[in-house]
Amino acid sequence: MKAKLMLVTLAALAVVAVLFGVDLAPKVESDFFFSTDDPQMATSARIEELFPASPQLFLRAAGEVHSSDYAASIATLTEELKKLPGVSAVFSLASGPKTPEATFGSPFWGRLLVAQPADGTDPLATSLVVSLLEASVPETVRAVEARVETSPLPVELSGVPYVVELVRRYLLRDLKIFSAVAILLFALMVGLLFRSAWIVVGTLATCLVACALTLAILAFFSVPIGVLTANLVTIVFVLTLSHIVFLTSNWRLLASQEGGEAEVVQRAMRATFEASYWSMATTFLGFLSLLFAAAKPMRELGISGALGALVAILLAYGLYPLFLRDLRPASGVARAGDVVSMATPIAAGGHRLAIAVVALCLLAGLGVGRLNTDPGLLSFFKPGSELRKGLDAIDRDGGSSPLSIVVADPGGGRLDTAEAMAKLDALQASFEADPASGVVLSASPLVAEARASSPFVALLPARGLLDLLASPAFEGVALAFVTEDRTQANFILRMRESQRYERREVVVERLRAAVGEAGLEARMVGGLYELQGKLSGLVAGSLATGLVGLLLLFVFIAARVSRQLRTTVAMVAGLILVPLFLLGAMGWLRLPLDIISSPAANIAIALGVDSMIHLATAVRRGRRAGLPLALAWAQGRRQLVRPVLGATLVVASGFGIFALSSFPPTQRFGIAVVLGTLAAATVTLTVLPWGAVGGGGGEG
Repeated sequence: MKAKLMLVTLAALAVVAVLFGVDLAPKVESDFFFSTDDPQMATSARIEELFPASPQLFLRAAGEVHSSDYAASIATLTEELKKLPGVSAVFSLASGPKTPEATFGSPFWGRLLVAQPADGTDPLATSLVVSLLEASVPETVRAVEARVETSPLPVELSGVPYVVELVRRYLLRDLKIFSAVAILLFALMVGLLFRSAWIVVGTLATCLVACALTLAILAFFSVPIGVLTANLVTIVFVLTLSHIVFLTSNWRLLASQEGGEAEVVQRAMRATFEASYWSMATTFLGFLSLLFAAAKPMRELGISGALGALVAILLAYGLYPLFLRDLRPASGVARAGDVVSMATPIAAGGHRLAIAVVALCLLAGLGVGRLNTDPGLLSFFKPGSELRKGLDAIDRDGGSSPLSIVVADPGGGRLDTAEAMAKLDALQASFEADPASGVVLSASPLVAEARASSPFVALLPARGLLDLLASPAFEGVALAFVTEDRTQANFILRMRESQRYERREVVVERLRAAVGEAGLEARMVGGLYELQGKLSGLVAGSLATGLVGLLLLFVFIAARVSRQLRTTVAMVAGLILVPLFLLGAMGWLRLPLDIISSPAANIAIALGVDSMIHLATAVRRGRRAGLPLALAWAQGRRQLVRPVLGATLVVASGFGIFALSSFPPTQRFGIAVVLGTLAAATVTLTVLPWGAVGGGGGEG
């Protein structure tokens, strides 16, 4: 009883310490998925140095845009937004253009402030552009949201700071609610599996200590909770729980043999540890390989997952057995000798079932080609929700994902000559004609706006106009679009996401080609749209590289564990079927593979590896005891069918709760893990024994 109380007390203290001593709020930066020192960020950082710009929110205000009441409401909203702390400037019909009505025909303000529907219909809304101070972006976003809710006009929000804040909120909500609910479901499933309240308490306490210790170590080394590690509690819980399920099953299996309670625990640990060790090694190295990924969240997941794998096995074998020693063992599964009297285990029905599973996995694998590895930014928000409807409307009106393209004269000449301005005008028209782009701002409409403002200004050459617009009298507005030496020009595009059917990389390459056709060259391309395009390629590449690496690693581990060629081949072939089924199923179901849902394949493989290694180890023990190969597989499968299916049920129920999240990436993550774990268990119990024994059931 002393060990029980100690473990429960330790778990309670660990949870309290983490809740009050560790910052669990996910860190989501404006660059989303890259750190400032990543090579992918270098170009965007260079563009920001050349053309400094503050973070901006885009507000879409719908209504009778030509009415005086609408103009008055916009003026009131503009003034109230200007007074908010953290707001540096607000541009709207009431702030910037000479008059509200003049905005609609304005070359520059019309593009910036008037909704530009993709179908060319009359605008039903205008925009307010709110520039923020960098130091107080999250607080200002919340203040703007609160002010918008009181507006008499229907106002929708967009912009990178707003999207970042929403992602952070959803991740924090999922971390708090769904992690807690998943843990409760894990406890319920363990109770159903072992029918012991004390085993549930011990399992729950050990897993909670593992989660708390992992989070505490990460906090000590200043590794923040990020986009992927927001689900770290559930991941570490599963890693620890997997060891405990197999250890407890072996403990119960050995309960009928002679020996004291402590000796039974020791024998169970010896029988289980080898398989657990190799399972941990596969998981540890799989996570560790993510340290070489270019995306920041994947590196964070690599560090956190590798640490979690070590902590999981340390506590599962260092802490949980202390609890088991306080329990009276009871046999809850078939004894080892019972299986010898069974008929040949790989019967005709078993062969047919295994073949059916292989066929199903191969059929599902055909969907890999349909997998969407470049989902749009809007896919992060639930379709049909009020929030998504607003973002869709903003996206249709003028685009929602920013892209910057810096161009220059191929010969290094200035861009403020009449000839160069003609090229910029042509490129402006080309960008605006592209179906993927929405609003396009550059020096071209800025100069046109200046010329339209006064007949005297219109007489100035382009160089004089740009010099004037770059002066303090006009707040240096031209410097957002041309460098001081006038050799480089910046085109700021808002790209449409709601109706995108091409990969971002294809769109960017087409826009690069348009620059060349206009007689200019693209020096740099950056912004969120381009970064997300790179990220989608990195996610797909990291997934493929990681899976191949895990498979190569598993060849060695399978050979080390099985000590038999045919079994090794069957284990590797079976493991290949798991990601093939999972990724193919996601393709058929049209579930986008984003950076948050992509780790599901690794988690499913970890479970598949775990089950296969434990089964192969049990078979090897049977062979050492003198059983023929077929009967050794029968015994191993009979012993492990309950823990394998139990672990699968526990994991599937826990991760299945994520399907109820209001954050689609978390939903997809949960669904993918459930699909993968079901596939892993099915392959382990059907395809692996069939492949290892074959039709002959020979000794091998």
